[in-house]
Amino acid sequence: MGQAALSQIGFPLKPVPPFRLDLTVWTLRRRPDNAVDRWDGQTYRRVLSLDSRAVEVAVGQTRPPETPRLQIQVRGAQLGPGVRPAVRLALERLLGLRVDLLDFYRFVSQEADLELLVRRFRGMRPPRFLTVFESLVNGIACQQVTLTLGIRLLNRLAETFGLAIGESDPPAHAFPRPEDLAGLGREALRPLGFSQQKAQALIELARAASEGRLGLEGLAHESDEVVRDRLCQLRGVGRWTAEYVLLRGLGRLHVFPGDDVGARNNLRRWLGLTEPLDYEGVRRTLARWRAYAGLIYFHLLLDRLAEAGTLGIEEQFRP
Repeated sequence: MGQAALSQIGFPLKPVPPFRLDLTVWTLRRRPDNAVDRWDGQTYRRVLSLDSRAVEVAVGQTRPPETPRLQIQVRGAQLGPGVRPAVRLALERLLGLRVDLLDFYRFVSQEADLELLVRRFRGMRPPRFLTVFESLVNGIACQQVTLTLGIRLLNRLAETFGLAIGESDPPAHAFPRPEDLAGLGREALRPLGFSQQKAQALIELARAASEGRLGLEGLAHESDEVVRDRLCQLRGVGRWTAEYVLLRGLGRLHVFPGDDVGARNNLRRWLGLTEPLDYEGVRRTLARWRAYAGLIYFHLLLDRLAEAGTLGIEEQFRP
């Protein structure tokens, strides 16, 4: 039996202003070769798993940052009435569409050290991974390797085990769900480049999540301390991964993962410090900006990407 024909629906979304799709997508994808969160300079694309079916979402910005509008196109088989609200909720999380940064911008206007950095990337919205499971998998994959290699490991995981959208060349894949990985042995992940320890951690995580033993999304209602404690009980999860999940999975915008060596170096370079920073040094350095430490983390990531030439000049809308 042939594959069901694909159909398409479109609708607009109105983010809280100011909003820049390009900067938000780069904050989400982190590296140019991210194959899950794709960007061609104008359009953001991602495959979502909805009711065990894959749909591909394309997002473009049609109006400038202060009066933003997004145009959404959804492609897939048998697009029912529940697709539009599900896609909207997913994009609100992935792209921070409902996050209001007005208080942050007011605060920054009184902070000379921050003002130039934030003004440069005005309209970036703090992204979140689609699920806490996805954020944990990202954290585990990126431990003790370069971010570039971590992203490539995640690409291979999605391309091998994620649901695929038909009629795409090359095929585009969703990020794997717990049930996509739960039945595997660690030997299935080793050819993708995962160490034995990471493979075991991912399989155990997927099995516990798919069996309902973790309640990962329920962590949204717990304190930072409770979340850290519970996550650090999982194989392969330490303080860095737990704080990474707090920021990128749960949207705790006051959390700066202080064990992130790259982020620490970004902070040190930005402030012109001569001595390296350790975890406590990061905490002390950010003390007066503590409520917005995670937003500083994201802006410093963009600063580094801009310095490396990754952002380029393709942005359609500039402040």
